[in-house]
Amino acid sequence: MTDLILTPNLDSADDFYAGLLTAHEGLDRAESDALNARLVLVLANHIGDAEVLSQALKAARLQDN
Repeated sequence: MTDLILTPNLDSADDFYAGLLTAHEGLDRAESDALNARLVLVLANHIGDAEVLSQALKAARLQDN
């Protein structure tokens, strides 16, 4: 089993964030939400580990509180 990585792990986090913002440019709220949903599914498929994905869901949910 692999554990979810919660420490900074991107070589170029600012570049990724800029790309994410660019991907949302010109989209209305519904289109932006749909893009985010597709991105989550693409990345979940790439991860492919149900336990890691479960840990990610729990970690993301804790951020809402």
